[in-house]
Amino acid sequence: MPLSFPASGDETPAAVAARLTGRAVTGVRPLSGSLAEAALDDGRTVVVKRAEEAEAARAEAAGLRWLAEAGTPPVPRVHGREGAWLVLDRVTEGRPDRDAALRFGRELAGLHAAGAPAFGAPPPGGPVEAFIGLAPMRNVTGDDWPAWYAEHRVLPYLRRAVDAGAMDAGEAAVVERVCARLPELAGPAEPPARLHGDLWSGNVLWGADGRVHVIDPAAHGGHRETDLAMLALFGCPLLDAVLEGYQEVAPLAEGWRERVGVHQLFPLLVHAVLFGRGYAGQALAAARSALAL
Repeated sequence: MPLSFPASGDETPAAVAARLTGRAVTGVRPLSGSLAEAALDDGRTVVVKRAEEAEAARAEAAGLRWLAEAGTPPVPRVHGREGAWLVLDRVTEGRPDRDAALRFGRELAGLHAAGAPAFGAPPPGGPVEAFIGLAPMRNVTGDDWPAWYAEHRVLPYLRRAVDAGAMDAGEAAVVERVCARLPELAGPAEPPARLHGDLWSGNVLWGADGRVHVIDPAAHGGHRETDLAMLALFGCPLLDAVLEGYQEVAPLAEGWRERVGVHQLFPLLVHAVLFGRGYAGQALAAARSALAL
């Protein structure tokens, strides 16, 4: 549940923005219970965000900086973090178009190619106990993607979903069969990619500058098909063009379309934990499609 900004005292979005940018704040516009825009005296506008807890803000700041090191796609600049507070550049939004989608695909391929030390590797300065949205996510490393993905991305959320009553034991057994077969279902081995990690359409901003900017990462080392599967899961605009641009730079291994369900298991189980039975049904369908490969 989002936290509300304090109504009084020093810890207001204006005060935080002033401290972390070194500029006077001329106005504040609340966007939600935990997000606001602050206008600065030099004409810029920044976003002030308060996370659920300090480690979530630390993870997000580290993730944005790690993605920025790759050069593309663009991410908001981090002006600073203070406890659970973050101050970021604002992205001025435009409209989706094909040229931007193609460029985004090419840039996403470049981000993935920047690599990571291992599967599950956190960004430099980021916590092991990180987050994906409001759910905890442990960045424990491994060298074998199928084993790592099963142990640290699928099974922890499957257990939580069962404990919460979102899935029953019989349904969980279907997902467990996918995990057991991951070595044969995963496709050719790939090196660890530098992932955004939570690349659903809400974290993809079509900028007024004609480029696609990405926000709110759950960055870690992973399989590049996982980012692409999440783009497909929640309906990214112009996804065919994004994939076309991606394939121009870094062609995907044969059979990648059939493996989408394998990679969607993780975010679907996270959503089942957070939001209940509806997403559990989707996770079960993804597991069954994977077993049909």
